This record gives sequence, structure tokens and C-alpha cells, in this order.
Amino acid sequence: MSEDSAKDLRRLNHELSVLNAIARELNRSVNLTQTLEFTLSQVADLLELRTGWIWLVDESTSEPYLAATRNLPPALADDPRRMDGSGYCYCLDTYQQGDFEGAANVNVLTCSRLKGLVDGTGGLRYHASIPLYKGGERLGIMNVASPGWRSLSPEDLELLYTIGDLLSVAVERARLFDRSARLGAVEERNRLAREIHDTLAQGLTAAALQIESAEALLDDDAARARKPLRRALSLTQSNLEEARRSVLDLRSVPLEGRPLSEALKVLVERWGAQAGTDPRFGTVNPGRPLPPRVEADLYRVCQEALTNVANHAEASYVTVRLVATPTEVRLSIEDDGLGFDAADPSGGRHGLMGMRERMEILGGSLHVRSSPGAGTIIVAAVPLERL
Repeated sequence: MSEDSAKDLRRLNHELSVLNAIARELNRSVNLTQTLEFTLSQVADLLELRTGWIWLVDESTSEPYLAATRNLPPALADDPRRMDGSGYCYCLDTYQQGDFEGAANVNVLTCSRLKGLVDGTGGLRYHASIPLYKGGERLGIMNVASPGWRSLSPEDLELLYTIGDLLSVAVERARLFDRSARLGAVEERNRLAREIHDTLAQGLTAAALQIESAEALLDDDAARARKPLRRALSLTQSNLEEARRSVLDLRSVPLEGRPLSEALKVLVERWGAQAGTDPRFGTVNPGRPLPPRVEADLYRVCQEALTNVANHAEASYVTVRLVATPTEVRLSIEDDGLGFDAADPSGGRHGLMGMRERMEILGGSLHVRSSPGAGTIIVAAVPLERL
């Protein structure tokens, strides 16, 4: 066997081993972020391409969002706005228009997101774009790049297209799993609501009726029993109201079927109309899908924070901002109100403790920066890699 033949055989064996590893990972995991990041790392190793990122198209809005990255240069990694799917991007625009007919259109593209930048680019200027499809449906794009860009060979491109086909199947599989999980979560919430109603709520209702009857019967000769009976009645009624609130909270869908970014926009606008202020709301990479429990808890955090502003802050402006990256989602609520001493242990008032608990359950965090007379900034952050 000649040296060239042996080299080709080694290359082929390496490609097959990488494809096999990717296929195993795609078949094993339904965590889409982990799957995409693993694939990018394998592609980088296979073709000696340092950097990569993947755009996916949101099912409900048809808008692109950044789903995974690998070794982005600082100019892109440190500024999420430059990787926001709603901004201008040559490869995304041509992809949305269907202008990907053959390798010549995807092999070497000047990255429009690095246009005008000198520092922080890591020497990157060009990338290759591999479209992801499911039948005729556009799922997204995989971009790969490296300093000192070289045109990819037909064999390299064929390999990338094969990986793209595997990724497309994995994306569709993960979305089907997510849809089934969402349906299961709704059914479980309804089951818990029925259980609370059928046991705790009905039991408390019966207890309240019994106590009311006892109080009426004991009016003539048991005056001393009236006070504890009334206290018991008050506690029972309070618990009954709490049970009813739990049922309503379980059955409610705070986002009303909207993506988190849209639901927050509506919430902020409604709050502003009621408070008589003009709050500002902004998003970065809003199309990035989030787990339902993350969406619901971030919505509740924003709701509670805005309630605090209305009740305690006396603020003239409020800014709410949602930033989603492939690995984390951050929600910030900032006001210029009265503020408070955030270092004071009693600073857990006004629902801050509940907000922290929501974030900690998700493996996230809640940071509060405030001082008297200097306004308040609340930042809720949730890592997404393990969810």
C-alpha cells in the first residue's frame, strides 16, 4: 500500500470514528444544548476548525436563535448582542431566503458579525455554513471557522453535510421529547390541582362548617369556648384560602402560551399602564426556547419584582431586560427608586426570599444590588446546560 493510500485510509477511519461518536451521543441524549456542543467539539477536532456556532429556528416564531457555541472570539463571546438572531447576518438572511444551493454558497462566507472589528476577533473573518433541514423545513445552520481560513475540500463538505443530517434528526427528536414533556407537565399540574381540591380544600370546608355550628350551639353556656373557636375558625378559613390559591396557581398558565420574551413584554406594558410609568423592556436572543419551569419561574420573579417597585420604590423609571445565551438566561429588573440596605438581613422582605428560592431550585441565583436612595437592581440567572 502506498503512503498516500495509507494516509487516506487513516483519514477515513478517523472520520468514521468521529461520525460514530456523534451518532452515539445524538442517540443517547435528549438534552439539545449538550448534543449540539458535543457535535461542535467533534467537528472542530475532525477538521481542525477552532470555532463553531449553531443557529436554530424557533418552531413557534420561525425566528433564529443562538443554540450552541464553541470558542467564540472575545468580540462575539463578550457581547451577546452581536450574536442575537434578530440582528443582520448574511448567512442567516440567505438561509431564510433559501439561497443555499450547493457547496459554493456555503464554503467561504465573510462573517458579517465581525465586520468593522479589529480587536477581539481571534483572527477570524470567514466561516463555512451548513444548513440543517427536516424534509423541506428549515431547522437552522451550523457555522464552523478557524483563523487563517482555508476552503474546505469536497470530502470535508460532504462530511459536514452528513453531520448536518445527523444533527437535523437530533433536533427533531429533542423537540418531540420536549413537546411530550410539556404535555406531561400540564397533566401533572392538573392532577395536583384536583388532588388538593378533593382532599385539603374539601376537608377544610367541612371543618369550617363544623366550627361555625359549634359556635352557634355554645352561645348560651360556653362563652369561654367562643374565643378559641373563633381563632380556629379564622385559621381554618385562612388555610382554605391558601389551598384555593394553590389550586389556582397550579391551574394558571402565567405565560398564556407565549414565549417568555413576549409574555414579559406584555407584563411590563400592563404594569406600566397601571403604575402610570413608561417602563423599558429589551431582549437579546429572545427566540431561544427555555424549559417551561424556567420560563414560569422567571416570569414570577419579574412579576414579584415589579410589584415591589410599585409598592415600595417610588421609582420614575424601570428597565427589564432578558438575555439568553446557549448556556444561561438572565433577567434583570432595574429601578431608580428609594432603594434599601441590601446587606441588612431583613432585606429578605418584599418577596425577595421567595424569588431566591425559585432560582435556587433551578440551580440558579438571585443577586440584589441596592442602597438607600440609589435604586435597586435584581438579576436572576439560570444555567441551562443541565436542565
